[in-house]
Amino acid sequence: AVVRVLDHHRVELTGRHIAVVGRSNVVGKPAAHLLLDQNATVTVCHSRTKDLAAVTSAADVVVAAVGRANLLGAEHVRAGAVVVDVGTNPTEDGGLTGDVDAASVAERAGALTPVPGGVGPVTTALLLQHTVRAAAGTS
Repeated sequence: AVVRVLDHHRVELTGRHIAVVGRSNVVGKPAAHLLLDQNATVTVCHSRTKDLAAVTSAADVVVAAVGRANLLGAEHVRAGAVVVDVGTNPTEDGGLTGDVDAASVAERAGALTPVPGGVGPVTTALLLQHTVRAAAGTS
C-alpha cells in the first residue's frame, strides 16, 4: 500500500533516500524491500535509533510504521519531504492517530498521508483485489 500510494501520487523513488521507521515483519521490513525494488536508497530505523531525527530529517521520503503515537514531529522531517504515516494507534476517545504528529509535520512536509483515511483503506482495497484475483485464478 505504501508503494501504491507513492506511485499514485507520482513520487519518484529511484535514487531517493527513504527512511523507513519501523522494523516489523508485517510493515517495516517488507516496505523497505519493496522500496529497494524501486531503486530507492533505504535506511531502516526504529524507536530506539540514536538521534532518529538526524536520520529521518535527511530523507526525501519518511515512512512511519513504528507503532508509537505521534513519535515523529517536525524535527524529524526535512522541509518538503513526503511523509507516509502507516501507524494506527488508538486514542482515548476511541479514534485513531498515526505515528506522526500531523499538526506539527503538516507545515514542513511536502505531503503527508492522513490517519485515518490514508494507507489503511489502500491496504484494504489491495487485499480485496488480491483475494478476487486469487479466487479467479489469475495473477
